[in-house]
Amino acid sequence: MSQISKNGLFLTKNANPSVEFIELADFAAGCFWGVEEEFRKLPGVIATAVGYEGGHTKNPTYKQVCNDDTGHAETVRVEFDPKTIKYEKLLEVFWNLHDPTSLNRQGPDEGDQYRSAVFYQNEDQRKTATSSKEKLDKSGEFSRKVVTEIVPVALFTFAEDYHQQYVEKGGHAACHIRKQI
Repeated sequence: MSQISKNGLFLTKNANPSVEFIELADFAAGCFWGVEEEFRKLPGVIATAVGYEGGHTKNPTYKQVCNDDTGHAETVRVEFDPKTIKYEKLLEVFWNLHDPTSLNRQGPDEGDQYRSAVFYQNEDQRKTATSSKEKLDKSGEFSRKVVTEIVPVALFTFAEDYHQQYVEKGGHAACHIRKQI
């Protein structure tokens, strides 16, 4: 099981010396508990963490984020092996886990912390995410326009320990997930 150390570094669930290069991807798709669990199931995902990103408050707490005044989104950080799983596949999973046409809301959860966002780490991720969003918008899968933000990675603040791998620890996430992967 992957854990987050006190200094915010990943301790991977599957230490694998054959992994040469690790990439990060940050996704906001509503309540982070269920979203994190779905990403954790994917082969090639080395570790995950939940946190807050995209806001203006330094080191926010869950309570502050839920008060809807920090500007942060509940975000899942995914550490992955790009030789095993491509960023495109992570985007595909992301689009299928939530309603990307719903502004600041997923299911019954409402507020800007539940917005849909891709926080890209580099120019390749930006181009890939933008192209993927445009393709989804044109697909006709949704009757409304995709409102997902595609923005540069911002300061990621790790959520409190009890939120990390919440479902795996036995929590019963009441998060709205559009499709189980």
